[in-house]
Amino acid sequence: KTGFWLEELAAPYYTFKDAGAEIVLASPRGGQPPLDPKSNEPSNQTDMTRRFERDAAAKAQLAATVRLDSISQADFDTVFYPGGHGPLWDLAEDANSIALIESFVAAGKPVALVCHAPGVLRHVTAPNGKPLVDGKKVTGFANSEEAAVGLTDVVPFLVEDELKAKGGIYSKGDDWAPYVVTDGLLITGQNPASSSSAAATLMKHPALAAQ
Repeated sequence: KTGFWLEELAAPYYTFKDAGAEIVLASPRGGQPPLDPKSNEPSNQTDMTRRFERDAAAKAQLAATVRLDSISQADFDTVFYPGGHGPLWDLAEDANSIALIESFVAAGKPVALVCHAPGVLRHVTAPNGKPLVDGKKVTGFANSEEAAVGLTDVVPFLVEDELKAKGGIYSKGDDWAPYVVTDGLLITGQNPASSSSAAATLMKHPALAAQ
């Protein structure tokens, strides 16, 4: 069983909320999206996950996510994708997600993805028809991190390998340490520890400051 990783939702959620942003949570089917149960284990808790667990309004919002196919880029300034292994199976192949990311980029709006979420870019194309990550500096969950959790042979593809295969200029920091890369409208974070810094980087993006 897998799903999204709690820290990768909670940390950005409060980065945005504390900055005064209006947040809409969306998922492919709407309603309560599946949570990776391992992300709820005591050893994986952080100050932000504990804050989220105490936040009845946030939990209610998560339980009632809107359907991804109801989201229009025109209504938003940016989009942030948390990771967890789940997105490799659903969002990576989701036509609505692919079109949404393409529409944000075409409109000059930044897109941020953390940990496994950069893998959802595998079928996303830039306005020039090439893969969005082609020639772009990117990061994402490293092969060494996937090996450390013993899921190299379980996941449908490895994020690091896929980003490289699509022409991405992949780099990484130390395993499990915060590492964020920005290239134009694209912001990527390597792992759960990168969630807060990826969100903070997004909030400081010139495209958002101009709005």
